[in-house]
Amino acid sequence: MNPEPRERSLQSDPSAGGSLPPLLRGEGDPHSLLSSFLRDLLREPDTGICLDFSKLGIPGRAFEEYRNPMVPVFLRMTELEAGAIANPDEGRRVGHYWLRAPELAPEGLDRPIRETVERVLDFAERVREGRVRPLRGGRFTTLCLCGIGGSALGPQLVSDALGGGTGALTFHSLDNTDPEGILRVLEGLGEEIASCLFLVVSKSGGTKETRNAMLEAQAFLEARGLRLPPQAVAVTGEGSALAERASSEGWLATFPMWDWVGGRTSVTSAVGLLPAALCGVDLRAFLDGAAAMDRATRLPDLDRNPAARLAVAWHLLGRGRGERAMVVLPYRDRLHLLSRHLQQLVMESLGKGRDLEGRPVQQGLSVYGNKGSTDQHAFVQQLRDGNDDFFVTFVRVLEEGSVSGLEVEDGATSGDFLHGFYLGTRAALSAKGRPNLTLSLPRLDARSLGAVIALFERTVGFYADLIGINAYDQPGVEAGKKAAGKALALRARILELCAREPSTLSSLLDRLGIEDEDEAEIVFLLCEQMLANPARSGLRLDDGGRLAAAGRGGREP
Repeated sequence: MNPEPRERSLQSDPSAGGSLPPLLRGEGDPHSLLSSFLRDLLREPDTGICLDFSKLGIPGRAFEEYRNPMVPVFLRMTELEAGAIANPDEGRRVGHYWLRAPELAPEGLDRPIRETVERVLDFAERVREGRVRPLRGGRFTTLCLCGIGGSALGPQLVSDALGGGTGALTFHSLDNTDPEGILRVLEGLGEEIASCLFLVVSKSGGTKETRNAMLEAQAFLEARGLRLPPQAVAVTGEGSALAERASSEGWLATFPMWDWVGGRTSVTSAVGLLPAALCGVDLRAFLDGAAAMDRATRLPDLDRNPAARLAVAWHLLGRGRGERAMVVLPYRDRLHLLSRHLQQLVMESLGKGRDLEGRPVQQGLSVYGNKGSTDQHAFVQQLRDGNDDFFVTFVRVLEEGSVSGLEVEDGATSGDFLHGFYLGTRAALSAKGRPNLTLSLPRLDARSLGAVIALFERTVGFYADLIGINAYDQPGVEAGKKAAGKALALRARILELCAREPSTLSSLLDRLGIEDEDEAEIVFLLCEQMLANPARSGLRLDDGGRLAAAGRGGREP
C-alpha cells in the first residue's frame, strides 16, 4: 500500500488523546513541519505509551468512516467485561480484564482474584527469602516452568524482559515434548537441579506436552536421588488431575487457573504472576500498568482509544481479511520474545474458519518478527524491496536503562546507534511506501510491559468483533490434538500387530484396514520414525525386510 496524502489528520487537535510530549510543552502551536506528524500520534497520558500512525499511508477520512461501525464494537466489549458469554462454542465468559480490575468481576469472583495475587506475592517472598527451601537445604535458585502455548510464552516474555534482582530465581522452561530439548535443559541445570523449583501449568491437568515434561523432570530427579513433590508447584483448574496429584503427593502449593481465562491471555493470572514474582518482577506495577491501559482502551472514542485505533488500522491495512502480515520489531533485546507472545495471541485468536454465524470464512493475521537492529541484517532487505504484503510494528523504548555510557564514537553510545538504526529502517521502509507504525514506551519496566500486553489483548478483541469471529476459541488447536491422539493410538496398534506377526508395509496396511491415502501416509511416517529408534520402539526390519516388533518395552525380537 503506497502512502496516500493525508486529506485530514487523525486528530483535529495535536493534544487529543493525551498531552503533548514534554519537548513541545510551552511551544504554543507546533511548527508547521511537525503539526501533521503530531496529529498522527496517539499518546496515552497515564502510561506515556504512544502510537505513531504517521507512516501507515492511511488517510484520516478512512478512520472517520469507522466511527459508526465501532459503536457496537465498544458496546459488545462493555458487555463482555460485564460477564456476557464471550465464547459461545464453550458457553464461557472471558474475564482476563477482571484480573487487573477485580471490582469489575461478577459477584463472587472479586475475592478469589485478590486473594490469589496476595498468595502469589506471599509464596514468592517466602521462596526468595529461603523460608520455603529445598529438602537438601539452602534456597531455591532456579525456576523451571513446565507448560506450553500461553502457559509458557507469557511467562517467558515477562521473566526475560523484567527478571532479576536480589533473591530472584533464574528462569528456564520445558515448553515442548521434545525429549532431547527437555534433557538439554535439565542437564544444563547441573548441581542446581537440587535447588530448582518446578512450576507445572495446565488448566485441565491433561495437556500432554506439559504432562510429558513433568514426567521427564520427575524421572530425571529420581535418578539423582531427588523427588519432584518437595520441589513442585502447580497452577491448574480446580478438581483437575494435576490438582489431585499435587494434593495427594504433597506438592509445595497449588494456585488456581480459572476456566474464564484463556491460556493466551493468562499472563496477568497466576500463570504469569507466579513465575514473574519468583523471578523478581514487581507484580503490583505490572498489574497497575495493565489496569491503566484497560481504562484507556475502554473509552468509546476512536480518537483517544489506542486499542480501537490500532484495531481499525489492522482492518484497513489488511482489508478486513488479514491480507498483510504484521512484522514486530522491538528495538530492545529484553523484548525479543514479544513477537512470539503476540504471534500466539493474535494468530490463535484471529485465525478462524467460521464467523459468529457459522458461515465459512478464512480469517487471520499472520505475525512474525525479529529484533532491531538484527532486523537490518536479517529480513529488512525483503521488507524494503520484496513483496509488499506486510506492515511493520516497531517497538521503541526511550530510556536506555542501566548501561555503561561508553561512547563508541565521539558523542555517541551503542544506544544512540540502536536508535539511529531504528530511524534508518523506518525511513528506508517509508521511502518505498511500506506501511509501518511505531509503539513508543517511555521506559521498559513492569508497568509499561503490563500496559503493552493489555493494549494488544484489547486490540485483538476489537479486531475480532470488526471481522465477526470468535477470538476466544481454538477449534484448530483441538483438531490437531485429536489427530495426534489418533496417530499415537495407531502407533500402538502397529506395534501390536507386528509383534504378533512380521508384516510388509503393504500387508500391514491391509491388516490395519487402512483405505484412506492420508492414513496410509501416517502409517508410513510412524513406521519410519520407529525404525529410526529400534532400541526404544522395538520395531525393526527382519531378514526378509518385514516389519517386526518385540512388543512394548523395546526388546529385540
